[in-house]
Formats: sequence, C-alpha cells, structure tokens
Amino acid sequence: MGAAEREYSKNGGMMAQLTPVVKGLLILNLGIYFADMLLFDFEIRERFAFTIQSALLGFAVWEFISFQFIHASVGHVLFNSMGLFFFGPWMERWWGAKRFLIFYLVSDASGAVLYTVLQLAGALPGSDLQTGLVGASAGIYGILVGVAVIAPTLRVSLLFPPVTLTMRQLALALLAISAGSIVLKLGGNEGGEAGHLGGAIMGFILMKGQGWLGWVRGKTGSPRGRPASDFTPKIRPRTMVDLHGQSEVDTILEKISRDGFQSLTDEERDVLQRAAKKGEKL
Repeated sequence: MGAAEREYSKNGGMMAQLTPVVKGLLILNLGIYFADMLLFDFEIRERFAFTIQSALLGFAVWEFISFQFIHASVGHVLFNSMGLFFFGPWMERWWGAKRFLIFYLVSDASGAVLYTVLQLAGALPGSDLQTGLVGASAGIYGILVGVAVIAPTLRVSLLFPPVTLTMRQLALALLAISAGSIVLKLGGNEGGEAGHLGGAIMGFILMKGQGWLGWVRGKTGSPRGRPASDFTPKIRPRTMVDLHGQSEVDTILEKISRDGFQSLTDEERDVLQRAAKKGEKL
C-alpha cells in the first residue's frame, strides 16, 4: 500500500474530507443531472433552466435558483463538481455552513443577472430571450475568487496544462478568459462566460463586504473535518491544492486547514487579512 493509499485509509477517503454543504451540493448536482438524463429525457433541464423570457417576463423567478442545479453535459457537471470539491470546503469553513450556502447561491444567481444585463444591452451574440442558461459555474467562480481573496498566494497545481499558479493568478486567468471570450466573441459560449463573470464579481463583493451576510445566523469557521489539501491523492483530478513554505502566513493557512477559521486568534486574522490585501509573497 502506497503512502497516499494509507492516507486515504486513515482519513476515511476523499468524501470524508468534505464539509456538509459542499457534500449536499455535489449530491444534488450529480443526482439531478443523471436522473434527468436516465429517467426524464432532460425534461428537468427544459423546464427549470433560466431564460429571460420565462424568469422575467413570465415571472418564473425561481429559475434564478433552479438553473444552478441543472447541467448541459456530463463534462459540464463533472468539471463544476471538481471545482466545488476542491475549493468549496475552504469557503464553507471560512463562512460557516449557512453563510456559505447563501454566498454560493447569491453568487450563482448573480451569473444569471449579469447574463440578463449583457443580453438586453446587446453585448452578447443574438437576441434570443428564450436561450437557456444552466449550471453551477457562476457559484464556482464566486468560490474561486473567495479563496483568492483569503489566500491569494496559495498554490494550485493543474494537470492540464501542467503548471502551478497562485490562487490569485488562477482566478485572474479564468476571469481574463471569460472577459476575452465575451469581448472577442470567441468560443460560442459568451452567455455562459457572462455568468462566470457575474458569479466572480458577486463573490468578490461579498468577500470585501462580509457584513452583508451578517443577517444569516450561524457559526463561522466550523472546525469540523479537514480540507482535501490535507492529503495527496494517488491519482489527482484536474486541480489540487498544496501548501508550501514555513512563513507566518503558511502557518496560519495550515491552522485553518486543520482546525477551521474559528480557531484563529484576532492577531492571526489580522495577519491573514493584511497578507490578502498586500499580496505578500510566501
């Protein structure tokens, strides 16, 4: 048995590392997609996707939420699930379960809002108000930006392309791709890219104005469990998080990974906030 396999056995496997809300969201996203494909011939997607025509003109406002749990393809749902799996637990431990859920849903809904604004402004190709928007990507982008705010120099290794980036670099690269795709009309998914930007913008706003979620009751920084970065999988999915170095910020990040944000002292929180603002190099 290899070192990674022993680590799986000791920690109870990868799923044991997930936080409760992230685990629930993964089950919903995957369960709804495969049930829709196997049992309903994608009727759920047709009925609950977000469209400007139905959500705004038809007052089907629930589509701002329902579209988040519907996906266009197996690759679509798996890629979003991967992002949620690796980065969602960081945000849930930062916010606490209830505030994280609101953060995620609001970021995702903001993707539909920006998509609507740009579509009505004529900034997106075509003017079909009945084109459907589906997927959790906007919420994932909100999470990515959130992690980039609290740990901008945290390093992420990608399998494809095989590069290592900081969280700030990864977030900026993804946002540049989305913005460029819209401006240059590249890729044919300008509506989806608008959703990505909307989620990222709202994620940044909520991270910088954390008091806006103060009305949501519940504990922050739940110490339960540890994030996926506590072990190295033998076979790595597309992204993984790895902490390096022995600086003061590294020590604080490792403490968050081990015990949750709630365990930090006021002084440690100040150090982390200063590091996030200055982007100090680890």
